[in-house]
Amino acid sequence: MRGGGADPLAYRAFVTDIDGTLLGINGGIAPRDVAAIRELERRGIPVTLCTGRMYSGTRAIAMELGLCEPVACIDGSHIVDSGTHRELATAPLPPEALATLCRLLERTGPTVFAFAGDRLYYDANGQPYLPYLATWSEDTVEVETVLDPDRFGYEEKVAALVALGTEDQIASAHEALREHHGTLLQAACFALQRPEDGGLWGMIARAARVDKGTALEWLAAHYGITLDEIVAVGDWVNDIPMLERAGCSFAMGQAPDSVKAAADHVLSADAWTGGGIAEAAERAGLL
Repeated sequence: MRGGGADPLAYRAFVTDIDGTLLGINGGIAPRDVAAIRELERRGIPVTLCTGRMYSGTRAIAMELGLCEPVACIDGSHIVDSGTHRELATAPLPPEALATLCRLLERTGPTVFAFAGDRLYYDANGQPYLPYLATWSEDTVEVETVLDPDRFGYEEKVAALVALGTEDQIASAHEALREHHGTLLQAACFALQRPEDGGLWGMIARAARVDKGTALEWLAAHYGITLDEIVAVGDWVNDIPMLERAGCSFAMGQAPDSVKAAADHVLSADAWTGGGIAEAAERAGLL
């Protein structure tokens, strides 16, 4: 744990990750957390979501909670007003990098999906893998080929490309991306299946220098507050930039050690028990 944290009386906003934090292992929100969020809002503390999902995969959760705040999606690459559904900020893949990235992925051979215009685009190769991406977006569109950058004009900016394949395919794509576009793009790799279950791996490529930490900076500016006045909760490695920048941060009980080390505090609640939002709000002195 980092240690530290600001004066509890100074906290003026609450930001939470979704999967594994707000949503439990069963895909639902614990009643205790729903009550905590509604009480925070009643007390004038805005609660907002910061997630790897697209907005189309986030909207229903915000509506369920009655939130009308900006939500940061695709790890900070897309920020949307959940009350009006209006886009507030976006960091698309640079056009000069998109075409060569598509050629690179075509050469290395993984199945590719595009996050563009708040829709998830896939082709015939991607059909079998849609269940793995279902939580990221509820709005999917089949196209002839995803690896066609000319399809996506400026009105459908590509926020991210996701590649799924073998560990070797993903490692090759990741290395080539770093070699050719390390200053324009960033990529994160992750395992979707254990080796004995097929060993499916994934990679998400987004614009460089955008993450949940920069999303937190945007939210602070939006609310007219400082980062020290924000409480943040998360459970995974993509939450680390957010946890490191927030004035008071909490890692869920099941979080990896690297995530726990980035946070000020570790919660007793986890994705199985639920209650992490309520516990964080209480320990931060907000409830």
